[in-house]
Amino acid sequence: MTQVNQSSRTLETIGDENSIQAPNSFAEAVLEIKSLAVKEIHKQTKKQRLYYHNYAHASAVQQRATKIYQEILPFWDLIFQHTSVPDPIRTKHIIDICAISHDMVQIFVPASSFQASRKRETGVSENATIIKIIDYIQELNNKYSRKYPNRTPLFTNSDLQVIRKAINATVCMFDASDSSAYQPELYNSENEIDIVARVIALSDLGGLGIEGIKQYFAEGILLFLEDNPDAIPLIQKLSANNFNYHSLLKESSENLRQTLLRRAKFQIDFAKGRVARIDKELQGLPPEVISVLKSNVFVYLKEQTIEEIESITPTDINTSLEELINFFDLEKYVATLL
Repeated sequence: MTQVNQSSRTLETIGDENSIQAPNSFAEAVLEIKSLAVKEIHKQTKKQRLYYHNYAHASAVQQRATKIYQEILPFWDLIFQHTSVPDPIRTKHIIDICAISHDMVQIFVPASSFQASRKRETGVSENATIIKIIDYIQELNNKYSRKYPNRTPLFTNSDLQVIRKAINATVCMFDASDSSAYQPELYNSENEIDIVARVIALSDLGGLGIEGIKQYFAEGILLFLEDNPDAIPLIQKLSANNFNYHSLLKESSENLRQTLLRRAKFQIDFAKGRVARIDKELQGLPPEVISVLKSNVFVYLKEQTIEEIESITPTDINTSLEELINFFDLEKYVATLL
């Protein structure tokens, strides 16, 4: 995994350090951290045209994480029967911080002259996010300690390690063997997976399993537009001309058609991967917890969902560009972008 060996002070700072006020409690500090994360997300969204990695995604991940947490809470002692039991309320606060901030920084590889799509180097954005959020937490800790020198720090070293692991667990990789994406930390058999890391990772890729096909395709096309902003003006031109291709647009239109066909195939493969991988990603939790999560949370991760996705997704090599744009509802999305 690529690491970013730099202090967050070399990145754009989240806010004026001198304006940071010392919180009076852990809960107050959590609210402050979440507020700062949201401000940073909005700033990056506008600056980098983030159609997917924005507040809507962060909020969705937090809602999914809350749903998972609520379902596993009755089994808290069972989950930690072989280790010390963490405070569930404190754990929920840390889950909230990680969910809101996990994509707070997005770093794209500088595009070459022949590369239109935007790429991210594996782990770089996540590591930069970790640096920034931990730096801010430590600043809050320092101000709190100066204000209350006889009290223990708001966030312990253990808390910070949990946050690092959780955000790092959202790093995705691509498996060419089944054309699907996965989070390597959920497959790390050498170390026990921290519960916060597992909740955040499962929530990050949980759109299909938790919310269903409509949300799944919405997220997929927004990510496509974020990574391929060059497609937006072309879609606008084609829509404005009712898909009557001018000769100058023929080559670029065919390239877009081929790209969208590949995207359609990827959406099917990714969905198959989500269904196939859920048992492995839940492995290590008590059987009772796995059963509840599969029946009450990841309710769409079943073969019927795959069958429906396959039945509605256009993959025929002769599918027209207009059909693909209509299927992905691209005109609607492009009209509402920044």
